[in-house]
Amino acid sequence: MKLKYMLLAVVSIACSALFANDERNTTRAELKTVTVYRAGAEMGHTASATLKEGANELVIDNVSNQLDINSVRIKTPAAVTILGVEFSNNYLAPAEKSPQIRSLEDSLEQLQNAKAKLDLSILNSTDLLAVLKANSDIKGSQTGLTVAELAKLIDYYKTKDSELQGEIFVLREKKKKNDEQINKLQNQLREIQSRNITTSGRLILQLSVALAGKYDFAVSYIAQNAYWTPFYDVRADDIKKPLEIVYKGKVVQTTGIDWKQVKLSLSTSQPSQWGNAPALNSWFLAYIDPIALMGKNLRNSNMIENERRELANSSLDEVVVTGFGSGVRIRGSNSFNKSAVPLYVVNGNIMSADDFAKINPNAIKKMDVLKDAAASGIYGSQASNGAVVVELKDGLEDYVSVADNALNVTFDIDLPYDVPTNGKVQTAILQKMEVPAIYKHFTVPKLDKDAYLLAAIPGWGKLNLLPGDANIIVEGTYVGKSFIDPNSTSDTLNLTLGRDQRVSIKRQKLIDFSSVKFLGSNKLQKFTYSIAVKNNKKDPVTIEVKDQFPISTNKEIEVELTEAVDAEVNNETGVITWKITLAPGESRKLGFAFNVKYPKGKTLNWK
Repeated sequence: MKLKYMLLAVVSIACSALFANDERNTTRAELKTVTVYRAGAEMGHTASATLKEGANELVIDNVSNQLDINSVRIKTPAAVTILGVEFSNNYLAPAEKSPQIRSLEDSLEQLQNAKAKLDLSILNSTDLLAVLKANSDIKGSQTGLTVAELAKLIDYYKTKDSELQGEIFVLREKKKKNDEQINKLQNQLREIQSRNITTSGRLILQLSVALAGKYDFAVSYIAQNAYWTPFYDVRADDIKKPLEIVYKGKVVQTTGIDWKQVKLSLSTSQPSQWGNAPALNSWFLAYIDPIALMGKNLRNSNMIENERRELANSSLDEVVVTGFGSGVRIRGSNSFNKSAVPLYVVNGNIMSADDFAKINPNAIKKMDVLKDAAASGIYGSQASNGAVVVELKDGLEDYVSVADNALNVTFDIDLPYDVPTNGKVQTAILQKMEVPAIYKHFTVPKLDKDAYLLAAIPGWGKLNLLPGDANIIVEGTYVGKSFIDPNSTSDTLNLTLGRDQRVSIKRQKLIDFSSVKFLGSNKLQKFTYSIAVKNNKKDPVTIEVKDQFPISTNKEIEVELTEAVDAEVNNETGVITWKITLAPGESRKLGFAFNVKYPKGKTLNWK
C-alpha cells in the first residue's frame, strides 16, 4: 500500500511539472539598439507576450549568452510586477547558421563525396592490379604458345601493369590534394564555430499580472565580448591646406547573437570601470638618483609633444521638410499657391515632386529654400515659384552625429547596421575633420639622419580623439603608420607625418677642430661638430634641429660648452635646439663645440 501511494505521489509530481512547463510562456526578444563601449556593449531589446491574470513565468529568448545579470533592466507596464529574474543559456535552441558556415559546410560535403569516389576508384584499380599480378606467371605446363604469342602476352601484362600503376598514382595525388582542401575547410569551420555563436541566452521572469492581456517589455543589459577601437586616416595633401583626419571605429562582437539592422552607437566610456573616487596615501620623501632624473628630463625635453541652414525671409520662410510616413512632407506648404509648385533640386539634379516625396528624410544632409527671385536667378524661369535645394548625405560619416556628454563622447549612427557575432572587424567611419595645422620639420641627426614632417594642431581637445593607430597619407602617398596619443596636457597636438627625404641632413665631427691635450694629471678633449641642412623642396620649410652635449655627474669631470651659435641651450639636460627657416634650395651649416676635462688615467663612457 505504501508503495502504491509513493508511485501516485511521483506521478503527481511529474504531472505537476509537465503542467508547469505547459504554463510557461516563451517569447523572442528583438534586438533594436546597441551602444558599444571600449569594453562591452549595452544591448536593448523589445519583446511582447500574452499573459494570464495572476502568477506567470515568462521566458525571453534570443538575448546574449554573455550578459551581466546585475546590469539587466526590464521596463514593464503598470499591470505587471516582476518578482524575480533568472538567466541561463539555451543550449537546446537551434543555432542559426551564418551564410559563411553554410557555404563552408556545402563545400566540405562536396569534397567528402569526391573523396569517397576517389577511394572507390583507387580500390578498384588496386584489385585489378592484384588480379593481373596473380595471373602473370607463365609456367612450363602452359603449352601451345608460340614465341610471338608469348611476346604479345608479356607486352600486354607490361602495358596493363604500367597503365594501372599510373592510374593509381594519379588517383592518389588527387586524393592528397582533396584531403588538403578538406583539412583547410575543417580548420576554417572550427575556427568560426569556436567563436561565441552557437548558443543564445534567455531570461526567465517570474511575474505577477493584475489583468490578463498582451504586454510589451523593454529589456536592456551590458554584454561582454564586444568592443570598439579607434583608428585614423591622416591626410596632408598640401602643407598650405588644413589637415584632414578621418576618424574610424573598428567594431568586434561575439555576444552570441547577430546584430541585424540595429541602431548602433559607439561610446568612449567604459561601464565596467571601478567607480570609487581616489584616496590619498602617505607621501614619503627620499633621495633621488641624479643620473636617472637627468635621463628622464632628457627624454622629456627631446620628446615630440604629445608623445607625451538659413532660410530666406519671404513667403517661403515657413517652409521646412519633415518626415511624413515613408516620404517627405513640406510643412508650411500652404504658403504656395495650389498651382505654384516649387522646383526641386537634389544634388544638382532637377527632380519631380513625386520623386522628391519618396526621399527618406534621414538621407537629407542639407536643405535650402530659395524665394522666387533668388531661385530664378540661379535656375531660370522654371524656378519662378521658388526652389527647394537639397543635398543628400554621402558616406557613412554623414549619418553619424556626435554627442559630447559630461563623462564621454557618443557617436550615433543614423542607419540600420549589421554586425555578425563572428569576431570579425566591422569598420565604421565616424567623422571627417579638416583641422588647421602648422607644418614644420624636426630632426635629431645624432640619432637619425632624416628629417620628419610634423603637423602641430592647436586646440586639439575639441576633436574628441582617443589613443589609436593612424595611417599617414602625404600628398596622396601612403607613407606609413603613426600613433595618435591625445593624453597630453599641452595645448598643441603634434602628429608625425613621416620622413621627408627632400630635406637633407648631414652631421659630422670636424677632426681639424677637435683635439686632445694633457694638462698635468688631467686630459682635455675638444669636440667640434657640424650639421649641414639643405632644403631641396620648392617651398620654404621651418625645421627644428636638436643635438646634445654631455652632462657631468662627477666633480672630477668638467664639461664646458664652448660654441652653439644661434641655438637654445638647456644646461640641465644638455639639449641644443636650432629653429631655422630655409628658402627653396637654401642650405645652412650649424655647429657646436664642447670641452671635456677629466683625470688622464680614467676612461669615460662616451656613448
